[in-house]
Amino acid sequence: MEIKKNKSKFVHIGSIIDDVLKTYRREPDGELLRVWHVWDSIVGDIISKNANPAAFKGRILLVHVTSSTWVHQLQFLKEEMIAKLNEALGKSLIDDLKFKIGPL
Repeated sequence: MEIKKNKSKFVHIGSIIDDVLKTYRREPDGELLRVWHVWDSIVGDIISKNANPAAFKGRILLVHVTSSTWVHQLQFLKEEMIAKLNEALGKSLIDDLKFKIGPL
């Protein structure tokens, strides 16, 4: 019996997230999908290693973070992050950020 090795390569989640989310979200929400593309450049390297967008609920973006310390710290930066994200998206699409400890 021959065992086949999985030769597939790892792919960055950002390169497939659009296709996956399109199957679950209405088309008008497609603009929100750009959050995954602009996140790292908006929040910077240190934050992006400890916090990533996870899901949307209406105009609220759920962000998974690595620890309660990061939840607390990001509360201070929330308004600035919302403003920068909306600016990068070209219109006001995000009203609030909710931080939760979760997988990155």
